[in-house]
Amino acid sequence: MIWDELETGLAQLANDGLLRRRRTLDAPCGPEAVIDGQRLIAFCSNDYLGLANHPALIAAARDAAEQWGIGSGASHMVSGHLRPHAELEERLASFLGRERALYFTTGYMANLAIAPTLVERNDAIFADKLNHASLIDAAQLARAEHIRYPHGDVETLARRLAQSSAKRKLILTDAVFSMDGNLAPLPELFELAERYDTWLVVDDAHGFGVLGPGGRGSLAHFGLPPSPRLILMGTLGKAAGVSGAFVAGDRRVIEWLMQRARSYIFTTASSPIIAAALIASLELIANGDERRAHLYRLIARLQAGLSDLPQRLLASPTAIQPLLIGGNDAAVHLAGQLFERGLWVPAIRPPTVPMGSARLRISLSAAHSEAQVDRLIQALRECADSTASLANPSESFH
Repeated sequence: MIWDELETGLAQLANDGLLRRRRTLDAPCGPEAVIDGQRLIAFCSNDYLGLANHPALIAAARDAAEQWGIGSGASHMVSGHLRPHAELEERLASFLGRERALYFTTGYMANLAIAPTLVERNDAIFADKLNHASLIDAAQLARAEHIRYPHGDVETLARRLAQSSAKRKLILTDAVFSMDGNLAPLPELFELAERYDTWLVVDDAHGFGVLGPGGRGSLAHFGLPPSPRLILMGTLGKAAGVSGAFVAGDRRVIEWLMQRARSYIFTTASSPIIAAALIASLELIANGDERRAHLYRLIARLQAGLSDLPQRLLASPTAIQPLLIGGNDAAVHLAGQLFERGLWVPAIRPPTVPMGSARLRISLSAAHSEAQVDRLIQALRECADSTASLANPSESFH
């Protein structure tokens, strides 16, 4: 029976240390979480600037609810594109220095829109092997040849671009890799895009709001100029503290996406409340230099405090600080020890990361205090030896 197959599959996940558990929070998103009456310091959200529960966003949402109601009532292309949506897109384009921006309900939907709309059969997509799942799915939906290159390996990518006879080519990459925290070599990728006349699509989900002057993201961090071939996607549920995503770039590209992208055309527009809150968030991001400076002080503090652990932090200059463990059971065990001490740090296991590279994904926020980070450092140092003894050498990551 098919039900028996599901039971067997679930049991196998549990046996492999891969069964995921969903927790219900009884407090708003912030540096502290309440779960089943237990208060914990949370190092697991992507609320990098601490804006998810900011009074200015709450006030903007409240005012928008009174003026615009709750729902949009239809897709953007029918009657669901309300004034707050239009103003948000204008503000995003201006903030990013791009000709135009298009707002999507989620980051996943934004990524599913781009590649399948720009390339098709007989074309080729060149994708970093550590790209987010939404980028992988987008490449598959495009039905183009999907050529993956080793993580950050510009030389291999250049060879594969040179060897390709595809009619159209598209380079697809995260800007900040969500489970490693490191940055893609965007200047080198842009140079290759220019040399081989390809699109360059950059998913800046974890860079927008945090990196670059004024929090304008990874392209600004590297000083890359606007270009018709350069397409920027960013999510608005992480540093921006709300939800949704945008695609920004050349006006012709954005118009083409609006006319052809199925994940934009065939879905109800998000609530105008969300758009109004995001407009308020953009103001805070633009004026958020002190928040970003505090966040980077916390990153340096954590790295210094954990520099001599048996487990190692992966090299990451961003708010994502992965502590490499190796085995699934060891990662889950360490996360459980921290939870018992009032610290919530998620264990990340395959298939999210490669086999043998299970880790704790420590996510820092400008809302954290130095004392909270120090408490995490102390707890990890106390638990480090017991976790190291659980490590399975055969699962170590290379």
